[in-house]
Amino acid sequence: MLQGLYSAAAGMAAQQQRLDSISNDLANVSTTGYKSVRVGFRDLLYTSPGAQAGRTVGLGAGAAVATLGRSQTQGALQNSGNALDVAIQGDGYLQVRRADGTAALTRDGALQLDVRGRLATADGDLVQPPIAVPPGTAPRDIVIGADGTVRANNRAVGRIGVVTVGAADRLRSIGNSLYAPTAGSGAPRAAGAATTLKQGALEGSNVDMADSMVDMIDAQRGYSLVSKAIQTQDQMLAIANQVKS
Repeated sequence: MLQGLYSAAAGMAAQQQRLDSISNDLANVSTTGYKSVRVGFRDLLYTSPGAQAGRTVGLGAGAAVATLGRSQTQGALQNSGNALDVAIQGDGYLQVRRADGTAALTRDGALQLDVRGRLATADGDLVQPPIAVPPGTAPRDIVIGADGTVRANNRAVGRIGVVTVGAADRLRSIGNSLYAPTAGSGAPRAAGAATTLKQGALEGSNVDMADSMVDMIDAQRGYSLVSKAIQTQDQMLAIANQVKS
């Protein structure tokens, strides 16, 4: 009978993790380039305590959350009016170098110029390959082409490289809209010609608030249902103890 308590407890933990994931999506509904997390459920260990009517009866230990990766659906493009902002249209990521020297990928194209005139993200991560404009260049004098070519005062100064990976849903999130390649995602490679950049725009989050709210209600009801199962198990154990005594 204790097995039922364990299974119900596992169900409550799974629904709680699902709620946490949905809550995180909703909290990032306005985050530039954010990709929603996809979650599912998987069965835990089954045991075979015996046989009934010639068949082995399997007892499950409940369910657990399985993260299926991030949705790669394109977010809506929003005009920002900032000449340094770029939105990626199609599959791909900007490559940046963080302060600790490690490389990362991002869909957040809110760029700026650092004190040395280099293109960087709002957090100071440098765009790779490095691109620097001449001293005194104003953002309004910078033009970024659809292929990533950057021109300052009608002079080409570099090209923003857009990369992609074999399995984007296997990228590891490291915070601040940054992702790190993994063995499962594959190494970054140059994106195809179908992927372009749009200057003066940003990609919004791909979180669908209506769908997320429905999923949250479903998870809350699932959590409530499993908690009632624990209450029922507790009542059955109390009755069993009374009979024994």
